[in-house]
Amino acid sequence: MTMNAGAQAQRARYNREAILSATPVRLLTMLYDRLLLDLNRAEVAQEGQDWQVASNNLIHAQAIVSELSTSLNIDAWDGGEGLFALYTYVSTAMMGANTNRDPARTRECIALLEPLRQTWHEAAEMLPAQTAPMRAGGDLGIG
Repeated sequence: MTMNAGAQAQRARYNREAILSATPVRLLTMLYDRLLLDLNRAEVAQEGQDWQVASNNLIHAQAIVSELSTSLNIDAWDGGEGLFALYTYVSTAMMGANTNRDPARTRECIALLEPLRQTWHEAAEMLPAQTAPMRAGGDLGIG
């Protein structure tokens, strides 16, 4: 089912507003949600040998990992360097999954990142409600 142009524009506006009004914690969980959505879509496309769809999703996932990497303050906590190394590894793995059309590498990225997504969601639930929104610097098309 495809949306008409008016519905697509309305959805894009809604998504843009959701991103611009998101707290930093909510933005992080949104990024992880979209990252895993992209990776799962890429895996399905790879299994179906729809290489263009797989590539588009893997490239978008790489953009999200790049955003996560550049916004990470590795000195803020003991695990910062390890998380940065993981981001570097999965970014390289996604490139390999794309260029080699390798769904096993895509599955590896999912297996490495899904526990982090779950952990960030659990951590976000433990924080008191925040009201200050973070202004998104990029257009990663979350939603």
